[in-house]
Amino acid sequence: MRAVRRLGITPADRGDTTSVSGSPDILELDDGSFAVIGTDITAQIGTRPLSDARCAADERIVRISRATLISAKNDIPDS
Repeated sequence: MRAVRRLGITPADRGDTTSVSGSPDILELDDGSFAVIGTDITAQIGTRPLSDARCAADERIVRISRATLISAKNDIPDS
C-alpha cells in the first residue's frame, strides 16, 4: 500500500504546518481508498462520539483542520 496523491493543496500552502511536526493531510492510496493524517483525538472525544458512530479498537478518530477538508473538495471523486 502506498500514497499516490494528495487531495487539496499542501499543508504549507494552507499555512497548516510548522514544517517541524506533522501536518494534516488527505491522501489517496493506490487501492483507491483514502488516508487521513491528523491529530489523534480518540481519547478526548471517546470511542462513541455519536449514538450511531463507533470507533473500533483498531481505529482512531483524527482531527484535521477545516481548511484541509475544504481544500480537498475539488479533488474528491464523485464515485
